[in-house]
Amino acid sequence: MTTSDAPATHLIIISDREPLAWVLESQRMDFPAGRTHQSLSLKKGDEALLYTTRGCFGNPTRDLGRVIGQATLTSEVSTLDQPVSFGERRFTEGCRLRIHGLAPFRDGVVLRNLVNDLQVFPAPRTWSVRMRRASLKLPERDAALIKRELQPLLKPYGSVVGDYSLKRH
Repeated sequence: MTTSDAPATHLIIISDREPLAWVLESQRMDFPAGRTHQSLSLKKGDEALLYTTRGCFGNPTRDLGRVIGQATLTSEVSTLDQPVSFGERRFTEGCRLRIHGLAPFRDGVVLRNLVNDLQVFPAPRTWSVRMRRASLKLPERDAALIKRELQPLLKPYGSVVGDYSLKRH
């Protein structure tokens, strides 16, 4: 396998708790209409690091943006027969995931603490601008750093997935 054929690592960015619960329970990731170019950069076998924004749980003054899980894409991204909707947003492309581990609820790697060490954010002061998308491909060095920080926090999927349900926290 050449370097270009090696699986890539992507940060999957989730900004609302209802889609997050759906992603975790269904082990699927769907992408909004108009983001086809971004979503097609993901390939079967690629790794996904699941990131929840600080506004994901409705309280951005309390919550921090965190990498909370690690998964593998088990299918290619393709157009959905039935688009999925959350509120006014329609998600028209999707893929299946196998989630390997999750951090306990409200735990995980606080991404802003690593921004100065990550190549994917060439201008650390404006890093959050790059997060206004569904996914972000990570350089190998960045992926290794985030995974090294995340690994000690991960619990088996089945033991914590219920803590991320839609109930109020």
